[in-house]
This record gives sequence, C-alpha cells and structure tokens, in this order.
Amino acid sequence: MATEIKAPTFPESVAEGTVAAWHKKPGDSVERDELIVEIETDKVVLEVVAPEAGTLTDVMAEEGDTVESEQILGKIGEGSASSSDKKEASSDSDEKAAKEDKGEAKEEKGDAKASASASGKRHEVKAPTFPESIQEGTVATWHKKVGEAVKRDEVLADIETDKVVLEVVAPADGALAEIKAEEGSQVESEAVLAVFTEGGGSEASTAADKEPASSADDGASDEKIGDKIVAPAARKLIAEHDLDVAKIEGTGKGGRVLKEDVQRAVKEGSAKKGAAKAAAPSKAAAAPAAEGERAEKRVPMSRLRQTIAKRLVQAQQTAAMLTTYNEVDMGAVMSLRAQYKDTFQKAHDTKLGFMGFFVKAASEALKRFPDVNASIDGTEIVYHGYQDIGVAVSTPRGLVVPVLRDTDSMKIADVEKTIVDFGKRARDGKLGIDEMQGGTFTITNGGIFGSLMSTPIINPPQTAILGMHKIQERPMAVNGKVEIRPMMYLALSYDHRMIDGKDAVQFLVTIKELLEDPARLLLDV
Repeated sequence: MATEIKAPTFPESVAEGTVAAWHKKPGDSVERDELIVEIETDKVVLEVVAPEAGTLTDVMAEEGDTVESEQILGKIGEGSASSSDKKEASSDSDEKAAKEDKGEAKEEKGDAKASASASGKRHEVKAPTFPESIQEGTVATWHKKVGEAVKRDEVLADIETDKVVLEVVAPADGALAEIKAEEGSQVESEAVLAVFTEGGGSEASTAADKEPASSADDGASDEKIGDKIVAPAARKLIAEHDLDVAKIEGTGKGGRVLKEDVQRAVKEGSAKKGAAKAAAPSKAAAAPAAEGERAEKRVPMSRLRQTIAKRLVQAQQTAAMLTTYNEVDMGAVMSLRAQYKDTFQKAHDTKLGFMGFFVKAASEALKRFPDVNASIDGTEIVYHGYQDIGVAVSTPRGLVVPVLRDTDSMKIADVEKTIVDFGKRARDGKLGIDEMQGGTFTITNGGIFGSLMSTPIINPPQTAILGMHKIQERPMAVNGKVEIRPMMYLALSYDHRMIDGKDAVQFLVTIKELLEDPARLLLDV
C-alpha cells in the first residue's frame, strides 16, 4: 500500500510554499526519516522526510510548484529498491556466478574487501537553501575536523546569516574528507561546503590522507598559484592585500595555503610584494615588542552586527523619533513578587521576574492607545488588532528581538517561560526567522546591565519602543513625607509622524499606573 508524502502544516502567517528541491527521484529507495524534499516559504525552508521506508513511486508536485499546507507531494511504495536496481543486482549475481566458475571469485572477494575498507560513498555537504530575503551567509564555525568520526544528523557547521544561524548536519555516519569553505568564507545558497565520506571516521581519515591533494574531486575549488595550492578564502585575502603567495607558508594538507596562513602573513607583514630580502633580519631585530607598544586587532563585522547597524541608522534617518520619560515606583510589584515567587515557581516551574508584569501592562496600554500599536507602510497606517511584543535579547553575536505573539491572551507564567526559552535559544543561535519577524511593539531592558536611563531606538516598521532601566532606591515625597522607594526610569521612544505627544505621554503614564497598582491588571481598570 502506497504511503502519501504530505507538505508540513504551515503556520497561520504562511499561506503557501514552493517546492524548492527534490532529493530523491522516482524509483529511488528511501529510509524512514530520510530527507526527501524541501518546501520554501516566505520565511523559512521546511524539510519533508520519508514517513516510511520504501521506494519513491510518484512525484505529484514538481520543483517550482506552489503547494498548500498538508498537500500531497508524492507517494512511497513498498520495497527498498527500484526494478532497475533489482535487474542490476540480478545481472551482478549472474556475473559473479560465472566468475566463480572460472575461478575468479577469490580475486573479486579480495577487491570487495579492499573496497569495504575504503572511504565508501562520497557526498557533497551543501549550505542550506536560504530564504529569498537572505542573499548569502558566512561559515561561522566548523564543529568537526577532517577525518573526525560523526553520526548522521550531527551538526557539522554553522552558517551565520544576517538574521539567524543555520546548522549543517551530516548526511550519514562517516567523516569529513575535505573542507572546501573555511571559517569566515562567504557562501551562497546550496554552495558546496565540504566533501563527506560514509564509513568510520578513522577509515575515512586514512583514505583521505592517501588521496593526492590535487585530485579533481577534492581540489575543484582550490587554485594552484605558482607551486602552492591556495584555498578560495585565502585567495580572496591574498588579492585584497596584494601579497606574494610564494612568501606565505601553508599549514594545510599538502602545504595548502589556508585563510589563517594569509591572516598571519598580513599581521606579520612578511608577504608583501617587492619586499627586500633584507627584511628577514629586520624582522628578527624587531621581534621584541617595544615598551609601551599599543596593539590593535581587526576583525570583520559579523552579518548580524552589520544588519543591526543598518537598521538602527535607517530608523534614525526615516522616523521623526522623540523620547518621553517617566518613573515608576516598583514597590508594589516587588512586594507581590517576593510574596509569591516560591509558590509561582512550584506551580509553573519557572521564576517570576519583572518582564511578565511589563509585558502585560504594555499589552493593556496598547489596547487603549491603538496608535502606539500601529505601523507605517509607505503612505498608509496599519492598525493591528492584536499585540505582538518583541523582547530585546542580548547575545554574544549581537542584539536580537524575538516576538511574543498575542500577549493579551498570555498569562504571566507563559510570558516568563517563553522569554527564558528565547534567551537560551538566542544565545545558542537556535531562533528561527519566523520568531523574529513581525511584532507591533518592543520592550528593551537595559537595567539588567546597570543602565539608569537611556534613549531606545525604534525597531522599524514599529512606531514605538519601551525602555526599562535599573531599579534604584531614591528618596521620594509620599503623602507629604520623604520615603526611600525602589524607583525605575521608563523611556518611550516614538515616531512623531504617527503618534502625538499627548498619546505617547498618556501611554507611558498608563504603564506606570498599572505597575504601581498591579490589581488594575486583574480588574482591567
């Protein structure tokens, strides 16, 4: 009985997708959970795996076809090989029997044994299919070295784009035979990153070592300059700095010049064209660093950092940005948190923080002031009938803003759990593109780093952003008496093209009132 291959269930915001690539052809045998086809949407690329083992019998949606959620893409029949494969196997067995009659079976067994001990089937490890909004990516990290044994679906490398980090996994059990795109290399969608060999790691490593470095398969992306083999990333740096390849010592396999070798030569200044031979003694003489020398280090700006910089400058150039300030007495929220934090953690298995209160207060204020929840699209104003609040998360790679959806219907426990999950996955580079798109309002908390007051920058196309800051005890006049109260400055940056000053101030005052009397959140007053 045939098994249907269906498209994944698309998120509500995705209406349809396009069949990007079939990895199997009709007649090919497939294993359960093996990647068969990729569906590209306007946000992410979704992988469709085989629901059962068998043979791909029908392809009902060709590459380039538009498909809807859960549409049938093809069918898998019973059996593990096509009829042509069976015929070949049959003919092979007949031929083998004939050889045995002639006394050649022993020699063939020896050849088979040698073949089994070799590296096995070779695969090209390719970069993922990037969404339309992403042109290229950077090879951020290789988690495996050439010859190191890996398991199927184990992460080989990370590709950093200007939005997310994409993982490249092993197609089977085996080892890397060669890395063709070094760390720091720019790669396009589906570019070949490495050559992968099925089989044990030690065997694959031995086979790779025995192969000549100049073989047509392995050196396709390299180039021989003079008597040196140069990697693509290294070749680019050599051209940029106008270096003499002969003066660069290659540390790769077979003396291959790697990107790191070129960077070392640039730093030392030992490979410049036209440099005199007398440079060697002067280099030796200059080896001891001068007293008080001030070192500098240049590193390329990451794609995420470049995108952040571009968007921040764009926000300041295109929006009529203005900031209004207020302060909130956090005493009531802190008392409530201290009273129920243990009970809250036992009931919901997460800590009770301050962000849950701020998200709920902002959701209520956004309902009362729809202009603050709107966005500008050209000459049109888009009013959103929902509250999707982005929460700025700091990571080693830069600032990212994952979005909490429909915060008005979320409980404080749901908000806290989701923010903790966002923070962990953001630091690991595991957030998806769809989780950082959209959003009608943003909250950023500089207080966790000790900021007392700041002016946050709007996240386009949104029209406002709320800045939280450090809670600091200050003397305040309360009912005619001076009391020490835990105070926090609040900042609301807004686009004056869309939001009037009166609405911005009242919006911030509403958040202040809701936080100073949290019962208002329950009573909706």
